[in-house]
Amino acid sequence: MTNPLLELQKQGQSVWYDNIDRAQLASGQFKKMLTEDGILGVTANPTIFEKSISSGHSYDDQMSLLIQKGKSTNEIYEELVITDIQTVADLLRPIYDRTEGKDGYVSLEVSPELAHDTQGTIHEAARFWKMVNRPNLMIKIPATPEGIPAVYETLRSGINVNITLIFSIESYRAVTDAYLRALEERNGEGHDISSLASVASFFVSRVDTLVDKLLEDKIKATNDAKLKSLEGKAAIANARLVYHDFKSIFSTPRFESLKHAGAHVQRPLWASTSTKNPAYRDVLYAEELVGPDTVDTMPLETINNFRDHGKVRYSIEDDIPAAHQTFEELEKLGISYKQVTQQLLDEGVQKFADSFHQLFKGIDSKKQAIAEGQIAH
Repeated sequence: MTNPLLELQKQGQSVWYDNIDRAQLASGQFKKMLTEDGILGVTANPTIFEKSISSGHSYDDQMSLLIQKGKSTNEIYEELVITDIQTVADLLRPIYDRTEGKDGYVSLEVSPELAHDTQGTIHEAARFWKMVNRPNLMIKIPATPEGIPAVYETLRSGINVNITLIFSIESYRAVTDAYLRALEERNGEGHDISSLASVASFFVSRVDTLVDKLLEDKIKATNDAKLKSLEGKAAIANARLVYHDFKSIFSTPRFESLKHAGAHVQRPLWASTSTKNPAYRDVLYAEELVGPDTVDTMPLETINNFRDHGKVRYSIEDDIPAAHQTFEELEKLGISYKQVTQQLLDEGVQKFADSFHQLFKGIDSKKQAIAEGQIAH
């Protein structure tokens, strides 16, 4: 039986793995996913590292060593994460070489503390790029108003960028413009632009989580059961409208001249594609957003589910008029697209910041436990 994950490649979609776990790297499970499931890249974020580092004991030896050397909590965090990122980058390097820089990337996020600090983000992106020292690294920068100028500057300096936490079409357009301006600048200065890569990470399921909650409140208030038909529609509609934009932006004369100079399109990456609502099909978002020049980054559960029962078809451009209609109906009900996407961006930044603080607490408590153990010893 054909693996549906491999079938996605025939539709022009790359599957990246939304997780880094040292235990999986050590056991060979990750390598197996590359060969058997056709995984072509990896993304991670502070929440993922917080779970990996705080659960289990895969990081204990390196952590003990760093504690003995008197490293600070921040230094310990960076060394642990950069070790993983370099390991994954090296495992993905053959894919990067084979696909001529289209796939084979691993992403490392700047500190969520810098989400509203343009200069701090630019500085940290450059520092991480130098520390990791791998051509198949992408630095993750959030699509906040302060993040977008940092995206432009970072790309302009020749560093690959994965722009994260995009929820609105307006943000998406700002992100593509930053990419095109950076390419134009580099090309004008005579730099090679064929090796610069970027993806625009557009978050999916969280849109339904919030919109469905607002719809449930409306149903309770009005007793209008008809509103139920709008549940589970906003996220896919939003992503499809973004893809529609992507196709028009990257077929303009502006991009054509850059393409002629070797530029790659900035692919939309579907993030948060696990299904949060148990009432929906567990591979809903993965199945409904299939199309060329896209990336779907999936957590392990979604990968397993899709391998088992995912149906592959060209779905990304299904019923664009219905996507527009969904948002028209929501606006009529007083559910504002602008407010929803702004709230999701604010919550996304906060969620990553909370995970970051939690991770630092976890490192501190391990430092204390190891120090107490040494004293007892």
